[in-house]
Amino acid sequence: MKISGFTYVRNGFKYGYPFIPSIRSLLPLVDELVVVVGNSTDGSKEAIEKLSNPKIKIIDSVWDEELRSNGRIFALQSNLGLDQISGDWAIHLQADEVFHESTLNSLRRQILAAEQNPEVDGLLFPFHHFWGDYEHIKDDRSVHRFEIRAFRNKGCIRSYKDSQGFRKYRSIQGYNSGEKGTKLNCLKVRHHIFHYSYARNPKLMTLKANYFERFWHPDTWLKKNLPTGTFDFNYVGRLAKFKDEHPIYMKETINQKDWDFSYDPSQSILSIKDRFLLKVENLFGYRPFEYKNYKIVEKVKEIH
Repeated sequence: MKISGFTYVRNGFKYGYPFIPSIRSLLPLVDELVVVVGNSTDGSKEAIEKLSNPKIKIIDSVWDEELRSNGRIFALQSNLGLDQISGDWAIHLQADEVFHESTLNSLRRQILAAEQNPEVDGLLFPFHHFWGDYEHIKDDRSVHRFEIRAFRNKGCIRSYKDSQGFRKYRSIQGYNSGEKGTKLNCLKVRHHIFHYSYARNPKLMTLKANYFERFWHPDTWLKKNLPTGTFDFNYVGRLAKFKDEHPIYMKETINQKDWDFSYDPSQSILSIKDRFLLKVENLFGYRPFEYKNYKIVEKVKEIH
């Protein structure tokens, strides 16, 4: 069985994406890795080439700056990579997502086991969403707790909405015409994906937000909502302290940290409704009204 990885990046250095650690964390797990590199000016492509790994296949792309609807540009980049892989199973990481090295052998065994069960379309991963620095994770209702990052490369599977998750479609034509698609039947695994989207210097965070938010929102929204000064990481609902170890691939990036962050829970922006729902979650162990772009296969035990 062949396992293929795919990812995409554009100007990863400029906007502070740990795309090299992300790629390095994928390589031991896959037999090939397709990297879609958007038209960059910061040496992102050259850095990937310097890895000199025969598993890597670089695909050049040009981003359509006028495509500004619901993050559609990111789904297009993801699908470009998906169309180039040849494996029986596909694994996707975004440029700010990293696997922990201690989980890689187990993850490969999980995929091999899932391959034997026709009920399973994909694997569902829990997330650590780092916020403000490398010591805090965002764990309120504004972030997804689980998402699909591995699936059978069979039939018409495409990125759903931006590129947060994936669904099955009857055809490419149906996908392009707005068909909703079918949720994948997934097996929940226990190994976290380390998501570093909001772990960067506040000034760099402002630069990133000012550029990437345009692919979801019109100019009128941007004028009212984009940060004009230094990004305020305390403008957040709830953070928890991270007490485990980061992936070894992130060691250099973390050592280069050049800012300080002090979490102040008193500045929480949680609404009364969300405060109540979080109390329910803490009490009963489930998240009411949680958005789920997947179906969990209940009949199959979780793979360890």
